Amino acid sequence: MADLIWSSHTSNWSGPAMKTTLNLNDQVLRHAKERAARDGVTLTRFVENALRAKLMATPRKRPGFKLQIVTVKGKRPPNVDISDRDALYDVLEEPLI
Repeated sequence: MADLIWSSHTSNWSGPAMKTTLNLNDQVLRHAKERAARDGVTLTRFVENALRAKLMATPRKRPGFKLQIVTVKGKRPPNVDISDRDALYDVLEEPLI
């Protein structure tokens, strides 16, 4: 793996270049080539710049997840020992009237 060094003073990556094969969507590649030509840079330079911008960007912080617990008031049926699992299941399986 090539060593890449980021210099905040020059805002450039320096290090050995590596040939890489990428499988790109035809439409994405066409747009990249058009944009590179319009910007006056090679496709390689355009892809490097796009990757660099993505890698150096500060990731967006996701909003925190908050689980909302719903509680309801109620009472257990009379004469049910909740420590007796079989009796509790019997009560739970009774149809509601």
